Amino acid sequence: MQFTLEATSDKARACTITTAHSTIQTPVFMPVGTVGSVKALDMADMMEILDTKIILANTYHMYLRPGSKTVDTMGKLHGFTTYNRSFLTDSGGFQAFSLSDISKPTEDGIEFRSHIDGSKHFFTPEKVIDIQHDLGSDIMMILDDLVALPATGERIATSIERTTDWAKRSIEYFRQRQSEGVGVEQNIFAIIQGGTDKAFRTKSARELCALDYDGFAIGGLSVGEANQDMYDTVEHTIQYMPTDKPRYLMGVGTPEDLIENIERGIDMFDCVMPTRNARNGTLFTSFGRINIRGAKFKLDNEPIDSKCTCLTCKRYTRSYMHHLMRAKELTFFRLASIHNLHYYLNLMKEAREAILQDRFAEFKKEFYENRTL
Repeated sequence: MQFTLEATSDKARACTITTAHSTIQTPVFMPVGTVGSVKALDMADMMEILDTKIILANTYHMYLRPGSKTVDTMGKLHGFTTYNRSFLTDSGGFQAFSLSDISKPTEDGIEFRSHIDGSKHFFTPEKVIDIQHDLGSDIMMILDDLVALPATGERIATSIERTTDWAKRSIEYFRQRQSEGVGVEQNIFAIIQGGTDKAFRTKSARELCALDYDGFAIGGLSVGEANQDMYDTVEHTIQYMPTDKPRYLMGVGTPEDLIENIERGIDMFDCVMPTRNARNGTLFTSFGRINIRGAKFKLDNEPIDSKCTCLTCKRYTRSYMHHLMRAKELTFFRLASIHNLHYYLNLMKEAREAILQDRFAEFKKEFYENRTL
């Protein structure tokens, strides 16, 4: 992976990440393709209509179904899905922790039951890397010990100790396997934990950022804490992260969250919000959110957003989208998802351009002013 920091506007950064499969300009939003598919869209949509350079797939889900060995046999993620650009795969630890009726973190890893058939499984730092070698992702995330907030100081301290221990095991194993010719084109990121406690975040960041990782993520946020607590935690943590490697904030979030965290120096984001909201009728626009289900849109001949250049806005009216939603027509899911993802991706392009022009503060001000109209 090649990483270039091209420009800054105060703390906001415009960078380029080059993997074996694509060149990614940041700030970047990564659509979530949990099971190797972004819901309601196909890979032609992702490449030809939305022109995404990187999407996220889920290690836990791909491991359980269809199985990482199946994906490996079928040409890894790129061949299996036909998406020939970059994939980032998360470690699966969050899903093992949150989706199972029975999950238990230990010193060696996470024991859990499949949400599909109840079968028992055990994720270790090494096994998660082996799975992601099978998947062939361009960027893999390591196993970390997650903490549900609020949590006691004792539990957070244990989380940091485990996360650091697993990170040391992960990087040693990953580099060993690379020396053996496995995963030579893959990259690996560590995940900083610590809740919203600044002392814990400092400890976690210092320990992990001293290790030989290709990039670093901030995890364990956007889990119910107040937005300002998230912003404050990111602002505190980022000072301990390298300037010459990518910075990734996991699972965030709203357009406002993206702008606030770009301002603080984050490069990469992912979240199910644009596609999940699309399927529920909530559409993102330059002036805020609308719920297309509302009766006021029944005879509205305007596009969803007159400033939007997506396929949906260029071709269809709010009235038609309202009709599709109320009729529960499957076409709505695709058109709404295209619009919401286009909005997110375009917001990142506009933010990048503002950073390159060293006017991000003005861009942020205009962003909020437009949303009050």
